[in-house]
Amino acid sequence: MSTILLCPGQGAQTVGMSKAWAEGSEAARSIFERADAVLADSLGAPLSQLCFEGPDETLNRTDVSQPAIYTASIACLAGWLDESNLTTKELNITATAGLSLGEYTALHLAGAFSFEDGLKLVALRGKAMQDAAEAVDSSMVALIGADEDSANAVCDQARGEDILVAANFNAPGQVVISGSSSACDRAEAIAPEMKLRATRLGVAGAFHSPIMAPAADRLAEALAATQINAPQCAVMSNVTARPHAQDTDTIRMHLVDQLTSPVRWAACCEYLIANNNGSQFHELAPQKQLGGMMRRIDRATKVQPHQEPIAVS
Repeated sequence: MSTILLCPGQGAQTVGMSKAWAEGSEAARSIFERADAVLADSLGAPLSQLCFEGPDETLNRTDVSQPAIYTASIACLAGWLDESNLTTKELNITATAGLSLGEYTALHLAGAFSFEDGLKLVALRGKAMQDAAEAVDSSMVALIGADEDSANAVCDQARGEDILVAANFNAPGQVVISGSSSACDRAEAIAPEMKLRATRLGVAGAFHSPIMAPAADRLAEALAATQINAPQCAVMSNVTARPHAQDTDTIRMHLVDQLTSPVRWAACCEYLIANNNGSQFHELAPQKQLGGMMRRIDRATKVQPHQEPIAVS
């Protein structure tokens, strides 16, 4: 049996994430220890402490939540392999996919870069995105009931002289738009007229929009200096909704583009379902949000969550 790993993105963070894995598995605990060593006090406290104890307001910061989720997901896999007495080879991972930030987790698990190099990239990405968000008054709005055409129509009507674009195609009927706060205000007013429900998201700013261009520039510099290898299995690109090429310069380009381009998560999942008949889908910690999205994308495809060891779940 082959395995497809799904890796969560920002928003999945929760105090206590992967703590049970670290307590029950030396391999999982080692991942947190390595993360603490790499990041030292750059986050104001050890990453493991923030993951296990919070507080929420710190863990929810973009510059903290991104390295925290990356580490928690990888520790989860290490603990799961321990618990199951499996090797990575025996798991037979044929594809990985991650939502936004989770794409870095997916690339690491496919051997594209080391845990430490990926953590440094993710930490820089989170800080750059936080800085870009704080520089412009911006936000994101979830449109429930929308498809790509109706989401674009809302953006076109609400944009005015501001920035407003579709940012996340998460699942059928679930599209997120992103841009200037004033444009998001207008979108919230316009959406009900189009029979859509609009919900403002509690995020730092307009991710996956042109407002993130300064963060993309900083990320491009870091990626250029990072050793990247050809992935050892298929890794889905959020930008193209197709597997990353073996060409590492193209991988770098798509990771930079991801910050200012829409995340096509539903299309990534549809590709995996169509091209991996018989594979088992597993979602790494924390939470099980991707499994919820999958039920909207394809109800017949089951996703096994692993937010905690079987002994405590």
